[in-house]
Amino acid sequence: MKAIVYERFGPPEVLQLREVEKPTPKDNEVLIRIHATTVSAEDPGMRRSPGLNGIGKPRKTILGFYLAGEIESVGKNVERFRVGDGVFGYTGMSLGAYAEYICRPEASVLAMKPANVTYEEAAAVPNGALTALYFLRDRANVQSGQNALIYGASGAVGTAAVQLAKCFGAEVTGVCSTTNLELVESLGADKVIDYTEEDFTKSGETYDIIFDAVGKSSFSRCKASLKNRGVYLTTVPTPATFLQMLWTSVAGGKSAIFGAASRSWSSDDLTFIKGLVEASNLRPVIDRRYPLQQAAEAHRYVEKGHKKGNVVLTVVPANPAQ
Repeated sequence: MKAIVYERFGPPEVLQLREVEKPTPKDNEVLIRIHATTVSAEDPGMRRSPGLNGIGKPRKTILGFYLAGEIESVGKNVERFRVGDGVFGYTGMSLGAYAEYICRPEASVLAMKPANVTYEEAAAVPNGALTALYFLRDRANVQSGQNALIYGASGAVGTAAVQLAKCFGAEVTGVCSTTNLELVESLGADKVIDYTEEDFTKSGETYDIIFDAVGKSSFSRCKASLKNRGVYLTTVPTPATFLQMLWTSVAGGKSAIFGAASRSWSSDDLTFIKGLVEASNLRPVIDRRYPLQQAAEAHRYVEKGHKKGNVVLTVVPANPAQ
């Protein structure tokens, strides 16, 4: 099978299209023919530098966290899926989605694909929606009637967060750049702030929830914009945020929250998200699509830091019947 492989850390050019051995599912696994995957914001960092994926050289040579595809075969103990099922999911640190095939345990973060979207769109759903769901529902317990501000509302996490907060009944303010105002408004935001023109922390407005989906603010900067018992959430905490999180857990009042979202994701979360997509309450946002062999170019674009929603790698070209 074809896959994008990297055997050393470095620039986008280290990503090479190679022929590798097609995997065979174990008794508790399914073999998925991948139709599409995404280049998440984390992927270029894992490609460039030692750390999460090895020190001297990459531990896993095929990147890719998110996928959508069709089950080609199943192990003898698999009960939840059948051959021909369309699925979407998250691979965790097993990675491996930049490829034509992958094996995943039946019990992994995997669910049936939403029926009303293509495989490309399905691949773009969990990259953002799972994180946003964890922070807004599980950590902040967002409620109907609350005011939520989403900072970085045009990225993969931000576009999902705007829609999820609306689904849970919150009044939503999105913060983004000038070029993305229309997009964020189209996702249902009640108000959109252009951060190049206005600093929301100086407006006098206060919020029950401030969710920094891009890690470019701080609790200390946002604290005055929180209501009493308000919650500040961030996907990329600083050392100061950790200290503030510990302090607020003891002192009460306004809270700073960070969590390792991916450790708590489950197939139930994906199934919940699937229902929102099929009810047209959550739509994936795709900025650009690249064929698998152009993974290096996709990385160059993503690491500029200005993508809107998701960047998709297409493994099997989409067709209207998907």
